[in-house]
Amino acid sequence: MQELLKWTLEAIRNEESDFSWMEEYRYEWAPLVKSAVSQMLEGKTVLLVTDEQHKWFKSYILNAVNDFGKNRPLLPVYSLMDNFPNLRSIHSTQDIQLLEDMFEISYPNGYFIWYIGKGDHPYTKMAYRNEDSFLWILDEEVQNSFSFRSSDPLLDIKLLQLYKLFDATLSAALFGDLDLEL
Repeated sequence: MQELLKWTLEAIRNEESDFSWMEEYRYEWAPLVKSAVSQMLEGKTVLLVTDEQHKWFKSYILNAVNDFGKNRPLLPVYSLMDNFPNLRSIHSTQDIQLLEDMFEISYPNGYFIWYIGKGDHPYTKMAYRNEDSFLWILDEEVQNSFSFRSSDPLLDIKLLQLYKLFDATLSAALFGDLDLEL
């Protein structure tokens, strides 16, 4: 069983596409992925939400995460927008609290939000309230998040590469090949 940082470095270096950009960010990545994967292993539900520009990526993740070809247990990863279509109408703190109350009833093992998108999007209000959220933020530096620049011409490729690393980390942890300790 390998420790997370060492395993991550090997996974980055073994990637066939140009993934070298991630080597310098692995120290930022490791605690975030450790938290998300640990929560998933504990049975928490993942509520995935993106800004409008990254809906394609949300669809990609939802189709890929529980692909039967991976021969692993199915994981509770759901689109927050599909489960709660009125999400756009939530604006006040009271509205967010009512939604969080519903989540606590709906997901008794717990939940966390995986947000991908711009840091100033209205959906971030919910994600930022929960310290367990898994945040992939564009154009802002937010504590406990992984940052991207929307002006990066390789952004879509980097998102896909990072998802592939996340998914490989999740599989390795599920099958006991990875120690999530840093």
